[in-house]
Amino acid sequence: METERLIMRRWREEDREPFAAMNADPEVMEHFPARLTRAESDGLVDRIEAQFDRLGYSLWALEVRGSGEFIGFTGLALQTFEAPFLPAVEIGWRLARPAWGHGYAIEAARRATRYAFEEAGLDGIISMTAVPNLRSQAVMRRLGMTRDPAEDFDHPRVPKDSPLRRHVLYRLSRP
Repeated sequence: METERLIMRRWREEDREPFAAMNADPEVMEHFPARLTRAESDGLVDRIEAQFDRLGYSLWALEVRGSGEFIGFTGLALQTFEAPFLPAVEIGWRLARPAWGHGYAIEAARRATRYAFEEAGLDGIISMTAVPNLRSQAVMRRLGMTRDPAEDFDHPRVPKDSPLRRHVLYRLSRP
């Protein structure tokens, strides 16, 4: 898939190293419970690719058109952990710091949203993040997603004593 400035594609072996560097960056991972080791990062790529094989969609690797630079991911992930609103498909993104502030996240997220409704035939998608992650919440709102504070929740995969445990939930229905 392509946007004006990006190529959204399946993962390549050469994406693993810059992805691992991204996942070890304290600023990129500020709103996650922990940074990822290289093995954990590679395992995430393997799970992403397995979801592509199973569902036909997942988290696409993002490449800047023209330069071929890998800058992160945006896409759709089936979420099944224990929560009242699941199972559901989540739209998400993670970009390397040099890619922040260029509008890449919203550009790719709009294309992934179109894919969710027009190609995957989904009736709705969700997005969630830790309460302090205001940048991601801004992307969610720019996508047209809405939040009902009554649906905010404590993420069961985040340690109970973490300031990141409380999450906001945004939703978007098929137009």
